[in-house]
Amino acid sequence: MPELPEVETTRVGIEPHLIGRQVKAVVVRESRLRWPIDPGLQQYLKGQLIESVGRRAKYLLLSTSAGRLMIHLGMSGSLRITTHDVDPETHDHVDIVFDQTCLRYRDPRRFGSIFWLPGEESHPLLDHLGPEPLTDELTGDYLHQMSRGRRGPVKAFIMNADVVVGVGNIYANESLYKAGIHPARAAGAISAKRYQRLSACIKETLNAAIAAGGTSLRDFVREDGAPGYFSQALEVYGRAGKPCGQCGKALKEIRQSGRTTVFCAGCQR
Repeated sequence: MPELPEVETTRVGIEPHLIGRQVKAVVVRESRLRWPIDPGLQQYLKGQLIESVGRRAKYLLLSTSAGRLMIHLGMSGSLRITTHDVDPETHDHVDIVFDQTCLRYRDPRRFGSIFWLPGEESHPLLDHLGPEPLTDELTGDYLHQMSRGRRGPVKAFIMNADVVVGVGNIYANESLYKAGIHPARAAGAISAKRYQRLSACIKETLNAAIAAGGTSLRDFVREDGAPGYFSQALEVYGRAGKPCGQCGKALKEIRQSGRTTVFCAGCQR
């Protein structure tokens, strides 16, 4: 699933192609995504100027004077800028058409979603999200306060979007490794000082991934069709059994809530 850095990479990639452009048409070839696309989408969006391309957690938000288009890429979704003469492929479900180009939504598994939010209206999927991890709202003090009384593992805690958004499985693995915190430790048992370190490591890890263009997953490519490159810099994820870069011990792998967790038993406590 595309994570926050992949979504941010996509946002930055498509933004210059959309700002100030007027929507000429909306072509929906397949409306059955995770939730059905509103049949009135063409009516709502046609003729509108794209004023900004934002992101909240893993949701892209294309803003107009009439409302916002909210896009989630789901498990396998991607967005590309293409020209009108490029024929759609099997899984190209939606085109937002401009004068010379179009924004094309592709989603083989159809687990993504596209919603129209009229005016200043929000959406239940946005209403209870925690702070963005790359803002000043995410601090060690905040994580420490939110963790009090929680007995669940710290990895699940930082992946909880009600606590902080955008820390997906890969980046949780990497951040905890950098911070020297065992992923199975109870969130409520970690000190304020260690949460200061962890908040800094989350920011460092996500910023590095964004700068590198995201993590190269099987289903993810950048908006220009090229893969991300952060996978070359992963220190633990996908490296179970290989030596730790700090102490040389073999990295261990466990399953937590059905997700792969890789860590160093020597460096993470």
